[in-house]
Amino acid sequence: MAAVISALIGIVALACALVLAVLPPGGGTVPRVCSAGGSLLAGSLAEKCWIEADGARLGMVLLANNAESPVLLVCGGGPGIPEYLLEYLYPSALSDEFIVCYFDWRGTGLSYDSKISREAQTAGRFVADVLAVAQYLQKRFSQERIFISGHSFGSYIALKAVQSHPEHFCAYLAQSQICSQRESERRAYDWMKEQYVQAEDARTAERFSKYAPRGSDAQFETWFFSPLRDAAMHGLGVGTARGMRSPIAGIFFPSLKCRAYTVRERLNIWKGKAAARQFPAVTEMLRFDAFSEVPRVDVPVYFFVGRHDFTCCSTLQEAYYERLDAPEKRLFLFGESAHSPIYEEPERARTYIRELLHAVRLRS
Repeated sequence: MAAVISALIGIVALACALVLAVLPPGGGTVPRVCSAGGSLLAGSLAEKCWIEADGARLGMVLLANNAESPVLLVCGGGPGIPEYLLEYLYPSALSDEFIVCYFDWRGTGLSYDSKISREAQTAGRFVADVLAVAQYLQKRFSQERIFISGHSFGSYIALKAVQSHPEHFCAYLAQSQICSQRESERRAYDWMKEQYVQAEDARTAERFSKYAPRGSDAQFETWFFSPLRDAAMHGLGVGTARGMRSPIAGIFFPSLKCRAYTVRERLNIWKGKAAARQFPAVTEMLRFDAFSEVPRVDVPVYFFVGRHDFTCCSTLQEAYYERLDAPEKRLFLFGESAHSPIYEEPERARTYIRELLHAVRLRS
């Protein structure tokens, strides 16, 4: 009996050790910005905060080397994966130049609420939330207009916000812009299947035959949410990041160790991600056609495009850039990046951001 008890204690101890290794306790504080020598930067900013907006508590992370910088509101991808996680995994140059607001969509991340009506989370709802956060930032930092960035799904919402309310924004930074996701998925499907054919991986190539992205809306959405799409994109280096081969190893497990979030907040990230699949905003994004619906915006637009991006096909982004009418526009191409160029090539992004800031200042 003593041997059995000892073995059970050992198993429990091992299980606890594994849980603590994967999901360490504590946390909840955003790391302060430090100089190269390790001392805290005077005037820097690193915090989580929440605002009340139309019955919801919307959460965000604020990060800046200098709290006197211009404000950048970042509308992240997914919806569901906080954009701050990309900053945590792939530190960018954004907080060197801006007060960055990493805003989590209603019902996800820091804005997670188990009681939320999933059916009410439309694109219009999210645009209204973006405007509420923008107005909070304008007031808090005494800035008449702010910069806004959209990444992937967030670029769909940010573009609509810029189109409908340009008076809040001095420029739009489009990272992996959603243009026509149906067409993007068709191009990605064809390219990825051909890669596996050329690699003589008949088993994987055959799996593509089970899907019909050119079929009905239901068939298209089955492909979009399929595990094959995600696995193939990351396996071929055209997904979240060029070097990320698995979102489980590359995002899920690291997120559970991110001490900027409490344990509960880390778990809520993935509860929100699961819930977001049922948000109407996702279906609306899949049917969105920027070419016809947003032919013009009234603020400068700067595209950040990863050459190897097939999550939002880079050639489609370039085509939309050529068609879009804006007071000023530039396209910055990142030759070594996939879907997250600002985070994958931070020094190149820093150069481009300083160029666009200079251009915006000249226009002011």
